[in-house]
Amino acid sequence: MGRATTDLPQRRAASSEPRAPRRTHAPRRTPAPATATAAPRTPVTVRAVTFPRVVAAEWTKRTSVRSALWLPLGTVVSALTLAYALGLFVRVGDARSGASLVVAGHVLAQLGTLVLGVLVGTEEHATGTATTTYAAVPRRLAVLGAQALVTASVALVTAAAALGASALVTHGQRAATGPTLDLGDGGTARVLAGFVVVLTGVALLGLGLGALLRRSAPALGAGVLLLVVADQLLQANPGRVTDTLRALLPGAGSRLLLDDGGVAALDAASLGPHLGPWGGGLVLAAWVVALLAAAAYRLRRHDVT
Repeated sequence: MGRATTDLPQRRAASSEPRAPRRTHAPRRTPAPATATAAPRTPVTVRAVTFPRVVAAEWTKRTSVRSALWLPLGTVVSALTLAYALGLFVRVGDARSGASLVVAGHVLAQLGTLVLGVLVGTEEHATGTATTTYAAVPRRLAVLGAQALVTASVALVTAAAALGASALVTHGQRAATGPTLDLGDGGTARVLAGFVVVLTGVALLGLGLGALLRRSAPALGAGVLLLVVADQLLQANPGRVTDTLRALLPGAGSRLLLDDGGVAALDAASLGPHLGPWGGGLVLAAWVVALLAAAAYRLRRHDVT
């Protein structure tokens, strides 16, 4: 009882001591988000779609495919091989001229340039890129014009190379059997130039068929039918009607490859119109223009797919 009494003043004294004030924490401030500084935009230069740029694009597409090399090379090899093979049958005293021997390989060479034109005309539709191409180039006829220019350029270079190669491989045969190649003669120059013109025209014929039909197999089949099959069938059945039809086929362009004696013999045996060498070239040109015009009409008035 006495101990409890003595502890009481100590507790009262302890309770009377001032207490330390409680620490108050300042409210946390959330940092303001940093303002992102937008990077300056680089202006995008949009180039106008011009015809030279369309031609450059078509040239790039033509030279980037695998057939860009082997097709012209195969055309040159086929032309010189056939010319050399036919030169083996030339004998001394034959009436055949040296120019006609050089261009004798055009029968196979024209198939090569025909395939070239068909591939250019159908490639956009075969790969499914026609929609993209014509979306980038709203003027559709500019694409067809660029394709025609590229096709003619490749075919012309290929034909010139085939002509030079054929002249080289038949040089020994011409020297041994007598047919000379007089470049100063007007008939010789016309036959040699006609080789290049005909192969280029056939390539544009293939382009027209390909752009019109938009499928490689039907276009190639139609080209072979017009150039080779129909011509041979009509030749095997001579008559006024058949000779007239034969003279109006695109194969009439091969008249440019005949020397003066060959043209005279062909006209003497035909009951159809006597067109002469340049008339046959005009028939081929008319077919090219008609097919390209039909392809342009379909391209402009109908869907591209």
